[in-house]
Amino acid sequence: MTIDRIHTTHSGSLPRTPELIAANAARTFAEDGFTLERTPEFEGLLTNAVVNLVQHQKDLGITIPGDGEYGKAMSNAVDYGAWWTYSFQRTSGLELTEFNPILAEAVRSEPGNIKLTSFADRRDWTLFAEAYQDPESGIQIGKNATAFPSATGPISYTGQAALASDIANLKAGLAAADVPTGFITALSPGSASRIGNDYYATEEEFVYAWADVLREEYRAIVEAGLIVQIDDPSIAENWDQINPAPSVEDYQRFTQIRVEALNYALRGLPEEQVRFHVCWGSWHGPHTTDIEFRHIVDLVLGINAGSYSFEAANVRHEHEWTLWQDTVLPAGKILVPGVVSHATNVVEHPELVAQRIERFAGLVGRENVIASTDCGLGGRLHPQIADAKLESLGRGAQIASNRLFARSGANV
Repeated sequence: MTIDRIHTTHSGSLPRTPELIAANAARTFAEDGFTLERTPEFEGLLTNAVVNLVQHQKDLGITIPGDGEYGKAMSNAVDYGAWWTYSFQRTSGLELTEFNPILAEAVRSEPGNIKLTSFADRRDWTLFAEAYQDPESGIQIGKNATAFPSATGPISYTGQAALASDIANLKAGLAAADVPTGFITALSPGSASRIGNDYYATEEEFVYAWADVLREEYRAIVEAGLIVQIDDPSIAENWDQINPAPSVEDYQRFTQIRVEALNYALRGLPEEQVRFHVCWGSWHGPHTTDIEFRHIVDLVLGINAGSYSFEAANVRHEHEWTLWQDTVLPAGKILVPGVVSHATNVVEHPELVAQRIERFAGLVGRENVIASTDCGLGGRLHPQIADAKLESLGRGAQIASNRLFARSGANV
């Protein structure tokens, strides 16, 4: 990858085409109740959609495209859970039980003994209960494509065929568009382990079991010459799902186990092909109880990745760019800040995008910044608005590149 310009990417999910949405809705579930069946007709449609999507991203100014998570389970235009629920369909040892993390009964925590509560018991959701329950409030929770299973036996990876399809589709798109490389998202062990567990003796054992499962995805993606983006909103998002609020120190210890499990899963893989993505949850809510980035930045940098993607345009976290005035970015690492947001329909002006990019370039070096989105745009924004945001991202990066690299004589 050249370093004579600011490169651009995004966080994974992009709006599906109407044809792909309809085809997904027509798919049937297997006997387990959460695995969507795949047909040759669907696979052909999927391949064409991804190939077209890669070219479309290039046309909008994205230099490191992804497959839009098109191959991951989704049911309709507002589904946003594909980044997580796809893993259920690629893992054995899971069954549908009465456990549902969205509706599960809250479990209260004690000092030094943190327990995750149900998703519905988040402190932000409780604080703004009226707004979250009002369908006219503008808060989008979305829906998931599949039910939530529990581990009822030893888990193992069974998604080889689906992953091979994802890889082949993206590589076909990259070749057709003459783009050097792209990325595929994969779940983190910490996020995956938030389903029910009726088999493993301890929470730590369950997290490491997921690390063994997901390592197969990570390894296959990098061996194909692609970038694997590890999606792990849980590293920040879990904070709001613990009641009462723990001490920062207790939460850091709780999270460290998940960091170590991820590093175990990444062992031996080339860091330059690993991108870690952290966010505070993509739903459109107040987010007033989000943990501050400064409390988890060392945990993030402790992950064996070559680049780190995070929210920096979201109005709840944009001010945290100043964190990098005092936080040392390790040598050889790259920041991938979000400079356009998934949480508003307002399309950022390219000049604002450029200014956001230049903030980070001024702190960590222009060669250590890749411009991105805060989180996935698919299911969160109308396709027309998502396109406008990606175009503004590309144009803003061009403006920043012209200013940041002009003195070196680089051709941008």
